[in-house]
Amino acid sequence: MNSSGPAYPLASLYVGDLHPDVTEAMLYQKFSPAGPIMSIRVCRDIITRRSLGYAYVNFQQPADAECALDTMNYDVIKGRPIRIMWSQRDPGLRKSGVGNIFIKNMDESIDNKALYDTFSAFGNILSCKVVCDERGSKGYGFVHFETQEAANRAIETMNGMLLNDRKVFVGHFKSRKEREVEFGSKAMKFTNVYIKNFGEDFTDEKLKEVFSAFGRTLSVRVMKDERGHSRGFGFVNYAHHEDAQKAVDEMNGKEIDGKILYVGRAQKRLERQGELKRKFDQIKQDRIQRYQGVNLYVKNLDDSIDDERLRKEFAPYGTITSAKVMTDGSQSKGFGFVCFSSPEEATKAVTEMNGRIVATKPLYVALAQRREERKAILTNKYMQRLATLRTMASPIIDSYHQSGYYVTVPQVPPTRSFYNHSAVSSVRPVPRWAGQPPRLQGPYSTQLIAGSVPRRGSTPIATVRQASTQAPHDIGTQTVGGRTDIANVARSSQYKYSSAVRNPQQVVTVPVPMPRLQVVCIPPVHIQVPEPLTASVLAAAPLMDQKQLLGERLYPLIHALHPNLAGKITGMLLEIDNSELLHMLESPESLHAKVDEAIAVLQAHQAKEQSPKK
Repeated sequence: MNSSGPAYPLASLYVGDLHPDVTEAMLYQKFSPAGPIMSIRVCRDIITRRSLGYAYVNFQQPADAECALDTMNYDVIKGRPIRIMWSQRDPGLRKSGVGNIFIKNMDESIDNKALYDTFSAFGNILSCKVVCDERGSKGYGFVHFETQEAANRAIETMNGMLLNDRKVFVGHFKSRKEREVEFGSKAMKFTNVYIKNFGEDFTDEKLKEVFSAFGRTLSVRVMKDERGHSRGFGFVNYAHHEDAQKAVDEMNGKEIDGKILYVGRAQKRLERQGELKRKFDQIKQDRIQRYQGVNLYVKNLDDSIDDERLRKEFAPYGTITSAKVMTDGSQSKGFGFVCFSSPEEATKAVTEMNGRIVATKPLYVALAQRREERKAILTNKYMQRLATLRTMASPIIDSYHQSGYYVTVPQVPPTRSFYNHSAVSSVRPVPRWAGQPPRLQGPYSTQLIAGSVPRRGSTPIATVRQASTQAPHDIGTQTVGGRTDIANVARSSQYKYSSAVRNPQQVVTVPVPMPRLQVVCIPPVHIQVPEPLTASVLAAAPLMDQKQLLGERLYPLIHALHPNLAGKITGMLLEIDNSELLHMLESPESLHAKVDEAIAVLQAHQAKEQSPKK
């Protein structure tokens, strides 16, 4: 079959169902035989950088992309068959439903490739997918044709046909909203009636006797258990909708043998679950609206504070409808809720009580938020902070572990880092494109081996400049922004010399061209925890430095819990009030709780990014 696709100017292919370990290099190795490739991108989570299971491959020529689609679709990479289709830049084409068909009641042995091979005879296929879960095929799928005519031909030919000895249904794809409207119109013309709460003594004959008075019945059934006893509910199917409606109107709520009957339209399980979910969501929304702006979250409570003491402390600020300290058995969890009768009273309580010491601890008081709202707010703050950091001109001070070394970005005074300065001020990062491990300067000696002649790598910059002036025929130098560059030598081979190192002041003549340099690596520097931070020390510090001081103390503690996410979690927690951060430094339980909450936010964001995409 000729599966030539539409003329996409970028010749871009969507590659889905990828194994999480598939990389751009693997895809390049797979697709490069088809023709020259402009770019390959595996889509990844913005925070965790894990693969989302799909990628885009852009060829230089549409013919090469078409060749890859024809010959490589459903090939296996790392144990999984990949699914290739033309990249749809316009989501309107997918949402319109034009050319999209739905197939259900399929045998579990039918996979993407078998479905593609079966329907490819009717026209060009843009995408083809069998819906699966962890157990395999769910028995239905979708085929999106390039034209509506091809979809119509497939429906006319395949609807009702046998595929692997199973009769399949093939029809036009309908959105969820369209299906709900269609099902709602059908539900208004119901003939099947559900009856419950009639006891164990009812039989099919007695149920028919009671409900046949409203019209001709097609079937009557009392549901029984494994012992043959009535389960207290059953169904009556009428020939006409009017009779079924009359039975519901007259029998619902009627008493028979001392029991009140429920009679209503029979519903499928999914419909009933959807209706119950809508009712639950409505109740939840009503509760949220009722407590919006009046319910306060209070934490950092002393263990001695109970419900009565909590109510007493907040009573001066208004009428309290409820006050509850959350407990684990008989032990206080350290937080609770206070609900006022009006938003004005709650606002006044927040203003007056936040930070006030009750018993032995300063309280944290704020408007109560649902967990979803709190996660969303923390996620938004983190994303804004991340975007701000990426746009800053100066490098952001952070650390990461690479190849057994702790590496930091150079410090820019007066910015502080989350480390002890004396321990890491001498560590310099290696550029991302350089394959050498980090070097050390300052109090550590660095040996540079040039051929067989050892040279001192600690010669001050000023001395080198002087040497270049005195002996221009030996050294060619250029000074840019305080850095000395040697002419005709690649910048990646340059080394920064520190005047802080105590070595003899001497002139070193560097021959041109410079031989290849090698670095003798020093073991990684270990992080040292700063001295304890008190409220008085924090208050005495400048306002702009307070967060940095807190970050310096928080980072080592978080690093001990989650080394790979320490930088991200620290940045998220620094959005919290300083008083609460001080409490977290003093209380490991509070710190662990906030770290777990931050981890949950990151995981929620990852799950959102990894939502399946067709």
